Amino acid sequence: MKHTMLLCFVFLFGVGLSAQEKAPKVSLDTLDYHEFPGVYHNAFKAGEYLRFRLAYGLVDAGEAELTIHSSPKKYKGREAYHIVGKGRTLGAFNWFYKVDDTYETYLDKKGTFPWEFVRDIREGGYTKFQNYKFHQDRAAVSTHKGDTFGTLAFAQDMLSSFYFARTLDFTNVRVGDVFTIPTFVDEENYPLKIKFIGRETLKTRTGKYRCLKFVPVLQEGRVFEDEDDMTVWITDDANKIPVLAKAKVLVGSIKMELAEYKNLRNPMAKVD
Repeated sequence: MKHTMLLCFVFLFGVGLSAQEKAPKVSLDTLDYHEFPGVYHNAFKAGEYLRFRLAYGLVDAGEAELTIHSSPKKYKGREAYHIVGKGRTLGAFNWFYKVDDTYETYLDKKGTFPWEFVRDIREGGYTKFQNYKFHQDRAAVSTHKGDTFGTLAFAQDMLSSFYFARTLDFTNVRVGDVFTIPTFVDEENYPLKIKFIGRETLKTRTGKYRCLKFVPVLQEGRVFEDEDDMTVWITDDANKIPVLAKAKVLVGSIKMELAEYKNLRNPMAKVD
């Protein structure tokens, strides 16, 4: 179960890790300014709460929660959401591999890009802490280690990419269309990609939904052997919430399913 909750959040994003490159170290004084984009959407709001269950086979092994708060912090005079993601193991899994992960992002309300990212994870004997400060007007990020790296323009972090993906317009999507999200992860630049493969009505533990179906476009041999080994279903509505993700990983199979939701901005695409 090593890095189980990292996989959880990969599922929540609905994306996989494609080809990556080491981010170059830079000096802020040498970088050009970028105008902030506006990303207009009706996908989420402060107060939204999502809870997912992670299963191995028929057994619930873990849980992930995502909550959106209004942040009192402002970045360059701009308002932000404070989004908190928590992942943990359940029941007997705590005895042999306890997971207790926290992810936080401060997401620009108008531009849907991150200003700050915190990752504090404990998975068995493995721990990791990260604190990134994004300089979005310079396409750069400073880490808690004191280094500054050049990023792709308006790069997302591990958590914010999930919310940015929900702002994408799938109104006229066609089978085979690929969407790319620039992301900065572990001092590397990732163009995260998802490919649309169709529509489907799906029955889950929280109901029956009209869904859009995606697979990640990723580098073979990293987590999944083939891009078709992972599939994500998101609601075919304005919320665009993942209701189910299934994957074959190198150590077996895993499933992430929506278990609870509150305070959504829009009605869900449920089918009676």
